[in-house]
Amino acid sequence: MGIKGIGALLIVLGCGGFGFSMAAAHRREEAALRQLLLVLDLMECELQYRLTPLPELLLLAERETTGVIQRVLRRLRKELEAQVSPDARTCMEAALAAFPELPAMVCGGLRNLGISLGRFDLPGQLQGIHTARGECQSALDRLCSNRDNRLRSYETLGLCAGAALAILLL
Repeated sequence: MGIKGIGALLIVLGCGGFGFSMAAAHRREEAALRQLLLVLDLMECELQYRLTPLPELLLLAERETTGVIQRVLRRLRKELEAQVSPDARTCMEAALAAFPELPAMVCGGLRNLGISLGRFDLPGQLQGIHTARGECQSALDRLCSNRDNRLRSYETLGLCAGAALAILLL
């Protein structure tokens, strides 16, 4: 196998890897939205039945999650405890800015959550959580529709684009 063959193989693998990474990013976004929905359910129950204070509520939510959602909640809790800003919305923006790898749909749900937490009375906070849950659920539904076909297409298109590019360059 000559240099051209090795180069063609590397091109195919590189483009295929890009397609597989797009599919993996899609799966990560879906998993993060599912975790966020669980956090929103937990927050709603805690606020509705126990009137849990915000830092304790964030600590409970942080313990129930993993990954990037857990790190964002931890950062938000630390921002609130350090009294960087008394407003939960500003603290949420600072926490989200620290995690640029966070998917856009998840950022939107967390941003909406930050707007209502600690700012309104109990019914207002519950309404804000309900609104954030609705937006996250609709985003998750959009991601899940034709998920298998879309992910297979990302992977296939990556490999086919690599093969086509390798053929053109040879």
